[in-house]
Amino acid sequence: MGSEDLTLSRGSLVSGVARATGPTMTEVAAAAGVSQTTVSLVLNDALGARLSAKTRQRVLEAAKSLNYRLVRRGAPRPSLTGASVVGFVVDEISTDPWCAIALDGAREKAWEHGLTISAAVTRGDAEMEQAVQTQFEGQPLIGLIYGTIQTRRITPSPALYRIPTVLLNCYVADRSLPSIMPGEILGGQTATTRLIRAGHRRIGLIEGEVWMDASRDRLKGYRQALANAEILFDPDLVRPGNWEPSAGYEQTHALMNLKVPPTAIFCANDLMALGCYEALKEVGKRIPEDVAVIGYDDREIAQFTRPPLTTVLLPHFEMGTLAAEYLVNNPVQLKGRQSQIKVECPLVERSSVGPIVPDQLD
Repeated sequence: MGSEDLTLSRGSLVSGVARATGPTMTEVAAAAGVSQTTVSLVLNDALGARLSAKTRQRVLEAAKSLNYRLVRRGAPRPSLTGASVVGFVVDEISTDPWCAIALDGAREKAWEHGLTISAAVTRGDAEMEQAVQTQFEGQPLIGLIYGTIQTRRITPSPALYRIPTVLLNCYVADRSLPSIMPGEILGGQTATTRLIRAGHRRIGLIEGEVWMDASRDRLKGYRQALANAEILFDPDLVRPGNWEPSAGYEQTHALMNLKVPPTAIFCANDLMALGCYEALKEVGKRIPEDVAVIGYDDREIAQFTRPPLTTVLLPHFEMGTLAAEYLVNNPVQLKGRQSQIKVECPLVERSSVGPIVPDQLD
């Protein structure tokens, strides 16, 4: 990791960007036993959200016990530079909630500084993207957050260099623009280490699509955790997936048909873990007594599986918060090689992994 690669954990302060020192929405979600999306919907009084009164009450009680302070919307006030708008551009909207969560984080931080958010979706269309960025240039813009649904390398348009810009969930090869991304390698290591600490030595991995940065980095984290525990890497335990439940189902059957099957399975996302659950049920294996399972993403469904799924959170709310804060603290476009900030992906402990064995890796 070079000098420009920065991983933020709680209380970090790097290049003028700080992670909040008070309780976070992630911690409220963990305390209430719900997802980050649910917390956002409850605390923001989102209209039309289909949440039970019991769930709402759990979230409110968790927020109160942690002394979590939600920034209430008020009238915007001009910044010192006279700019009052943060632009938020994303390449597409998908069924995943990540864009909305990141936008919510950016919006909350912007309002702390008296700024508003102006958002646009370009659907990856170059002509539309250029038109949107040109339109933003005519606004009293403090800066632009440019995000992508998939974590990936991009080739930025010239417009992104004309105004202060921070990349969200994406990066440029020459680091000419700052970027904020999830710490996927550490996330993969966190998931695998949790299984090792539960006493497992033979751990399967069902990957996502191998061409994606997220899949490659989670595999790197898996291998690092094995190496740290002096467990020999076995390629037979790594199975190709596609992020869908069907892949989790098929590859779990393949893993359990090995001569020496794994006692734990790390699914590179929660949807594949759903398929993994079904396959293990079919072969008569109990979770976590016979086979431990861990997922990744902390989707809404993870809390409703039986048993509830232990998983790793993608910190998109905090990433959005940090992106807005970066623009507030860096109101001019910086030159040269920029920082790549990676935000920690914390473990969300539920019931699909057994207890920690005291003599295992700390």
